[in-house]
Amino acid sequence: MRRRSFIQSAALVAVGAVPVVGGAAQAGQEGGGGADKARVRAYRPLGKTGIQMSDISFGAGRLTSASLVLRALDRGMNYIDTAPDYGPSEDHIGEALRKFKGRDKLHIASKYCQPKSYQAGKSHLQLGSTEADYVAAVDNSLKRLGTDYLDAVFVHALGELTDLELEKKRLLDPEMLAATARLKKEGKVRFLAASSHGPNHMEPLMLEAVRSGHFDYIMPAFNFMKFPKVPEVLQEAKARGVGVVAMKVLAGAKEGDMKFDPGQFEQAAFKWALSHTEISGLVITIQAAQDLDLYLPASGQPLTALDQRALDQYAAMHGAEYCRTGCGACLEACGQGIDIASILRHQMYFEDYKDEKRAMQAYASMQPNAAMCADCSDAACDRACPYGLAVRVKLQAAHRTLSLESVS
Repeated sequence: MRRRSFIQSAALVAVGAVPVVGGAAQAGQEGGGGADKARVRAYRPLGKTGIQMSDISFGAGRLTSASLVLRALDRGMNYIDTAPDYGPSEDHIGEALRKFKGRDKLHIASKYCQPKSYQAGKSHLQLGSTEADYVAAVDNSLKRLGTDYLDAVFVHALGELTDLELEKKRLLDPEMLAATARLKKEGKVRFLAASSHGPNHMEPLMLEAVRSGHFDYIMPAFNFMKFPKVPEVLQEAKARGVGVVAMKVLAGAKEGDMKFDPGQFEQAAFKWALSHTEISGLVITIQAAQDLDLYLPASGQPLTALDQRALDQYAAMHGAEYCRTGCGACLEACGQGIDIASILRHQMYFEDYKDEKRAMQAYASMQPNAAMCADCSDAACDRACPYGLAVRVKLQAAHRTLSLESVS
């Protein structure tokens, strides 16, 4: 797969048009999307990169086949988010690329990361990694993908540690910046990005990335369940020409007795995120072809009163259960130093995202953990939560689930 001339990067269609990304007829794959299939209808500029990304884009976190990638491309998705530690994700994308004829119309982002079991963020390159480590991570991704460049590489999952200063150092690690400069010079990476789904310090870390001048775009968690400090990040990014890709837009994707048609809540959540003009697009995990039918009708569509009703109903059902990404208001209240936000995030991956193995592996490496909550009579974490969550009870439940042990 030959690298395109980067001069062509800005020659994509304007927002609202449908670019020719490829398709079943061109690539010869099965299951192409016909005219009657929901597809991407809007494309947005990704900061100053020159990229026009599909407003709803492909998250490959739990990718199981190359054919699913080809179906998504045929429906107009032109941006894929992957990582070395997303299982065989990069390999499946590489298989799809071998059948796809339009690499120059496709944008692939991966991470500074290693392809090993997820353990509390340890698969992401940490402080102490060398320039050679960062370069090797990208070279290995390129081999799995079967291409010779990434459109972007991420410093990923910032905020997994409670120590803000350590995370800032990882964000701006001189070894990482030197590696990025080298990779750009060699034509292996076009842009540098940073991401945070918390659970700690998301807003200050993303603001630091925007203001540093090193990052072309950021990817924070952003959804309708209220992130009071995120608007400041979005405004600063827009003012500086830094793109913003939203993730975690489904606010935990919790199940419940929603009184709406299938897809109404998901599409409402997408429209809400995309109603913010600072957002370049969103990434959502695609696990089956049915997800394309469920999600893509929201592309290019405005938020309606019915959509808002669906969001309000979800918030009423789950507002007292959903731990807001990046909040961290309860952390200092815990005298035992338990990383409450991380534990509840792992519980969310187990219960709501059905990613049980990853959640249990991550929790197993945590010390101290929520076993201590069984004997806690203070419950200061409950009082500290601004959203009224029963934090202590949730931590006890998380320990039972994630460790397969019993707490009283």
